[in-house]
Amino acid sequence: MPDQSTSDRNPGLARVLLSPAIPVILMLTFTVLAGFLCAGISKQNQHQIQFNLNTEISALVRELNSDFHSHVRALERMAERRSVTPDLGVDTWRMDARSYLRHFTHYQAIEWIGPDYRIQWIEPLDGNDNALGFNVAFNEQRKDSLDQATETGRVDFSGIVELKQGGTGIVAYAPIAPQERPMGFIAGVFRLEGLVEALITPRIHNDFQIEIIERDDIRFKQTPDLPMQAEFSAEGALTVPGLNWVLRITPTVKWVEQHQGAEPWMALFSLSLLGLMISLLVWLTQLVTRRNRVLTQTRAMLEEEVYQRESVQQDLARIESTDSLTGLANRRFFMEDLSHTLALADRLHRQAAMIMIDLDRFQILNDTLGHQFGDELLIKVAQRLNKLSDERVLVAYSSGDEFMICQQHIDDIDDVIALLGQIKHCFVEPFLVQGQAHNLTATMGVAVYPQSGLDADLLLRNADVALYRAKENGRNHYQFYTEGMQEREVLRLELDKDLNRALSENQFVLHFQPQLDLATQQIGSVEALVRWQHPTRGLLPPVDFIPLAEESGRIADIGRWVALAACRQLAAWRGGPLGHLRIAINLSGRELEDSDLVSNIENALRANDVSAEQLEVELTEEIFIENLERNLDQLKRLNQLGVHLAIDDFGTGYSSLAYLRDFPVDLLKIDRSFITRVAERHDDAVITRAVINLAHNLGIQVCAEGIETDAQLSFLQTHRCDLAQGYLIGRPMPAAEVEAMITRHAKSSRDTGTVR
Repeated sequence: MPDQSTSDRNPGLARVLLSPAIPVILMLTFTVLAGFLCAGISKQNQHQIQFNLNTEISALVRELNSDFHSHVRALERMAERRSVTPDLGVDTWRMDARSYLRHFTHYQAIEWIGPDYRIQWIEPLDGNDNALGFNVAFNEQRKDSLDQATETGRVDFSGIVELKQGGTGIVAYAPIAPQERPMGFIAGVFRLEGLVEALITPRIHNDFQIEIIERDDIRFKQTPDLPMQAEFSAEGALTVPGLNWVLRITPTVKWVEQHQGAEPWMALFSLSLLGLMISLLVWLTQLVTRRNRVLTQTRAMLEEEVYQRESVQQDLARIESTDSLTGLANRRFFMEDLSHTLALADRLHRQAAMIMIDLDRFQILNDTLGHQFGDELLIKVAQRLNKLSDERVLVAYSSGDEFMICQQHIDDIDDVIALLGQIKHCFVEPFLVQGQAHNLTATMGVAVYPQSGLDADLLLRNADVALYRAKENGRNHYQFYTEGMQEREVLRLELDKDLNRALSENQFVLHFQPQLDLATQQIGSVEALVRWQHPTRGLLPPVDFIPLAEESGRIADIGRWVALAACRQLAAWRGGPLGHLRIAINLSGRELEDSDLVSNIENALRANDVSAEQLEVELTEEIFIENLERNLDQLKRLNQLGVHLAIDDFGTGYSSLAYLRDFPVDLLKIDRSFITRVAERHDDAVITRAVINLAHNLGIQVCAEGIETDAQLSFLQTHRCDLAQGYLIGRPMPAAEVEAMITRHAKSSRDTGTVR
């Protein structure tokens, strides 16, 4: 590969040499060469296998020719002796025949055939006696062939025939005293199976299929047990006069594999591996070269960035660049730096992150403890956050209780998550302000360039959207901006605008969920649940607008409306079948902080001439103990007014029960998470029984929420729970449906004389 200077002088050549196609082309070239080499070696192997087959058939034919000639010559000698001693006795002949049979083992039998073409003598006689007297000139063709042998003195072969004594074979006829005084023939009988077994070695027998072809007809075939490789074969003709045989051998697959060898595949593998290694080496060389080029370019860009940063810092030093309260960068400086960071990130193809930080419940502390306290707390927070500042992180103060952080040169999203962890760590220790320690948490929204915005303003806006979503989901955590959040934010803003009109136009309604008194089996109380009858979106549940109302500060107004509406409903039921009911309303943390809470409830009761005994306020266990000292005063005033106090979601994680002793609690509502499987899980049953016993020992009533099955209701009745609430008793419903339900329930009880 060329060095850097060569590539600089020849940019076109450098692009070609650094092209990703070069390693691919090299790999393909070596693969094609390996394929050709493998094919060539395979073809050479095939030629070698065929050559070996031809060698085998030549050797086999030579052996067969030699054996046939020696056996035929033996017959001729017997015929000559018979012609010399025409009066040779049968016993002597048999002795000579047995001697020949011992020395020339391929014969099955030796015969003397008389001039009349009939078999006169045969040795051995056992197994061949049925051939005595057989006329070997059994047709004109055979007779002519035998006569011609007598005239010429040459041995005649019968070809492959069915033997009189059984089986197939061939017979060689040696004429005795031809022409002078014919005395017949000395014949040698070869059984074909025996002949092949005797002449062909075990190696040939096990490795090849053997076929004997006579005049284009396969007259004999012997096949081994192993599968054959029909692609290869070899043929050879016998040179024995009168015997028109062609031998053909076909090898087994095993024999071919033994002679084929692994050279083609080794060549293919070796050359392919070599090509892969060379391609990888070229690719790595290109990678290193490209990396060096990128590093050089990046270095130049970083040097330019340093110069530009110094210039920007010199310019900003002449203007007001820091916030006077916190000492951090102000919003103007931050936005300019963010724009510069995004431009640099665009050139370097890097990422940057914009983090909005909101201090949880800071406004409450600021309103409660004073603005001087709030300013000191902001300074303490700024000091901790400023410790995160370095060449990649810029911390700034936005306004109110919001801070901004820009993180540049991000390689991976994990870098952002690590910074978020460091920010959360800044709030682990309490802040010491005016001699008191205060715990504070923060919620964060994150927008990442370029995914979440391509300019500073859009990135800031989307980080703010993510911040709101994080606050909506529970505070004290972070949320990354994702697609669709902007649309949901627009809907939230529209809903926030509609919320003002909802209060002025009285668009809220109350639904009531009945609570069954398990002792009397009567509906003695209901829980009031607010709904928003939106003019275009229909009936909205609390989850769609209560968080928004808390965020915007309108929750106190809604709470006042709920208290007034509940008192109006109690006044409407007065004197009727529902005049005994008590209505429970829910209070939020913001409402409990309202100093006018008790007076507002008192005014609502007085305006509708309703007894305070018929009103109950519910707070969740979390809100109840969040600020015990402040809440204690408010709740004691409500108790003195005569309003009942209920603790909702009891048992959801707070271990201290001291507030049950010190606060005027009238009712505990067991969280539905314990009731769902109270009839199935032993642990939930034990906890529920313990809560009931604890409350009763303190003189407090108990209500179980989330009753959906008869088994749950039966368990609560058995263990003396006071009230039951859930879908089994009744769903939240308008006032008219509550009246109808209680009327039906009362009539059913009177008619049957039983309870449900």
